[in-house]
Amino acid sequence: MTKRIAILGFMLESNRFSPVTTEADYRKRCYMQGDEIIKELASDAPRLPSEVIGFVNEMNALGVNWEPVPVVVCDAEPGGSIDQDFFYSTLKLMEGYLRAAGQIDGVYVVSHGAMRATEEYDPDARVYEMVRDVVGHDIPLLATLDLHANVSEPMATLTDVLVAYLTNPHVDQRERAAEAARIMIEMWDGMKPHQHFIKVPIAAPTVTLLTAQGPYADLINYGQTKISDDILNVSITAGFIYSDSPKCGMSVIVTSRNDPAPAEALAKDIAQRAWADRSRFKKELTPLTRATELATSLGRDRSLAACIMADVADNPGGGGSGVTTFITRAFTDAGVDGAFIGLLIDPAMAEKAHAAGEGAHLDINFNETPRTEFDDPLHLHVSVEKLTDGQFVGRRGLLKGRRVDLGPCALLKCGGVLIGVASNRKQCADPRMIEQFGLDIADLRTVVVKSRGHFRAGFDEYFPPENVLEIDCPGLTSPVLGNFNWQDLVRPVYPLDEETTWTCPA
Repeated sequence: MTKRIAILGFMLESNRFSPVTTEADYRKRCYMQGDEIIKELASDAPRLPSEVIGFVNEMNALGVNWEPVPVVVCDAEPGGSIDQDFFYSTLKLMEGYLRAAGQIDGVYVVSHGAMRATEEYDPDARVYEMVRDVVGHDIPLLATLDLHANVSEPMATLTDVLVAYLTNPHVDQRERAAEAARIMIEMWDGMKPHQHFIKVPIAAPTVTLLTAQGPYADLINYGQTKISDDILNVSITAGFIYSDSPKCGMSVIVTSRNDPAPAEALAKDIAQRAWADRSRFKKELTPLTRATELATSLGRDRSLAACIMADVADNPGGGGSGVTTFITRAFTDAGVDGAFIGLLIDPAMAEKAHAAGEGAHLDINFNETPRTEFDDPLHLHVSVEKLTDGQFVGRRGLLKGRRVDLGPCALLKCGGVLIGVASNRKQCADPRMIEQFGLDIADLRTVVVKSRGHFRAGFDEYFPPENVLEIDCPGLTSPVLGNFNWQDLVRPVYPLDEETTWTCPA
């Protein structure tokens, strides 16, 4: 008998301090329904989330007699809370497709897990609740999550298995979706999963959550050593504190086969290890003055190793505007040479550069219409070096093989500083974002990217970890958590509140 699997996705990483995420934001990245999803899967570089592709490919590779039932898949760049009316209308659209689908044997949901709406904290759970209302509780419901997911008790209760990424930078979305496909097949064969969930009051700065090394890497690696005949899945989501939600904090989710006891025991073990190691979830950033001095030295002395610097406080991949000018001002004032800064997301400046043409000299003003309190105006005299349409296929890391549309882009030059400008908000995580301007990254002395961590997987062929700096500047994604006016975050929470105490639930 053909197994019919409903596939749907509603993704957003919400930063409460950012402007509200609207339908227009989804339309820029991915908003597909029904047969549009099937058609897009056949594309050479689909705009769909990688998880959808990974799940479908694994089902096909395993030779399962199955039929995908496309519902709605939508994804937006990280931003503010999702507009409530738009969330409701999309949820109703999903429900309509699901009710019209007829017999369903399984449901796969692609979630980020840190979505917040303008009038509710847990829209991710609302999606799962809608699915259960339609298909009941006997049909397998599996979801994949970003490892920055803010998991709630309802999210863990409504699903059979939550499968979170294991990598940061995220490069295993397809693998985790494939794992979800294999688990669904196990459930069809009679395996009963038991999911145990524990929340730990650690809401760490995102720069401490890399998985190559560090405290978070140690936790994830330990959990993976426990996968066995008894333990089906271990997911440890560190959360996304900028959601400023009661759901924030580290979540340990362990799923066992048939017997709940192994999942409960291992979840407690991992949660206690995380809490015992909490002091490692802190990190010092590089002051802007020091970064500017280093960039100046690199421009003068080519015997020094080139560096990549991350403007982690203005990461579009975490809800940042992508156009704060603190570093650009410091570098141009200091006369830095051989530097690239980007991508600054300012469609007005990109349009002005395209109107003037390559070779033109312009007086420009970044942030003529600021979107956030950190978008300070900056006046510069620049030359227009290169213009592009901003469309390409990513070649490394997070965006590898995915079609990217940055809108009209421009390469501007002010003294010895090159400034990449784009129209559509996206973090600078792939070399193509710089190479589109005809630049050889190996020739640059300092590269400044507006990104938190995904640039590491994109640019590691040029910059080893010892040549990576994270700059301390103001912005909507600053790792200095004391800079924010928290409203809904459950306090106390570590490391924001050093005095936080916690005991693992019995």
